[in-house]
Amino acid sequence: MKFYPYKRLNRPIALRVTSASLKLPDGSRDHLDTSAYSVPQRTVALGVAQHEDWVSARIGLSATLPPGANAPDAPWSDLRVLAVLTDGETNVRTAVELRQDAPGSKEWSGSIEVLRDDHVGRAALAATAVATVDDVPGREIAETDDDWTVDVAAEEPLGGLRLDVKQMSFSKSAREWLHVYSDAPWIVDTSGRLPTVFVNTDIEGFSDLLGGESGGIENKVHEMLVSQMGTDVWTAVFHSSVGDLEVEPDGSPVFPTDWQGEVLREMLPDVIPGIHAEEALRQVHRRRTGDAGWVELQTRIHYAAVRRAGASKALANALRGLRQMNRGDGA
Repeated sequence: MKFYPYKRLNRPIALRVTSASLKLPDGSRDHLDTSAYSVPQRTVALGVAQHEDWVSARIGLSATLPPGANAPDAPWSDLRVLAVLTDGETNVRTAVELRQDAPGSKEWSGSIEVLRDDHVGRAALAATAVATVDDVPGREIAETDDDWTVDVAAEEPLGGLRLDVKQMSFSKSAREWLHVYSDAPWIVDTSGRLPTVFVNTDIEGFSDLLGGESGGIENKVHEMLVSQMGTDVWTAVFHSSVGDLEVEPDGSPVFPTDWQGEVLREMLPDVIPGIHAEEALRQVHRRRTGDAGWVELQTRIHYAAVRRAGASKALANALRGLRQMNRGDGA
């Protein structure tokens, strides 16, 4: 534990990657889609587009300072927020200053350039807030507590929600609360440190199908089952994350600092599109705790879950497999 001889913020900065693009040798820019970065895994995979000769990458960033950063009685001034990329292998360190989105806002945004020749593997991306405290400039008053990883070669960002999967007989489980769900193929439990999916082995052949090792059309069914399970998981964890938000004195909800906060930042752009995550969370909170709007929002929540679970891709693959099988039968 570090001790500081001056006042600091007692919560970490929330840092998010919002975009990624590659500059190619001819000067053009390839804007990567959201599959290039994973919020839950906090990883950017710059090899996703399979360009071996890219020159540099521009990574869009958004940082949210914890409550109290802009308080009128805060014991600091000249507040600045920096994004810092550090590569231990090549000993390269790049720092850029982010800009405040609006006067008094806790949201800061900007971008950082990653030069391909400066990196061979993975680099750590963090954010720090510095200010003048007790007449001493440049003192660090907050930082991220979990770095992002920027991988210049990886083709996927280790994507997917971090969760625990347990297979067991629901009817015979020592967890007696599962007995009532003995006819369900799976149940999502969001009460622990990580969300847990309990898979019911009472359903004959279900575990083997989820293993995806049968081959042929069974693999397509496996993919569809996994996407359906993923949709259920994303829906459940979103509702869990907004169900017990801490609220500031002015009524504004505070992003959780654990996996629930990551889930919200991942899904809110699809639930309430076109606005900053902080305002989107306020709108979701108002609808959930108010008199109207919560029921209408369920469609957007389900849409966000379906996208993250890759349901459309799984369905397309299954249909393609069925068509191929039918053509084979008719031959």
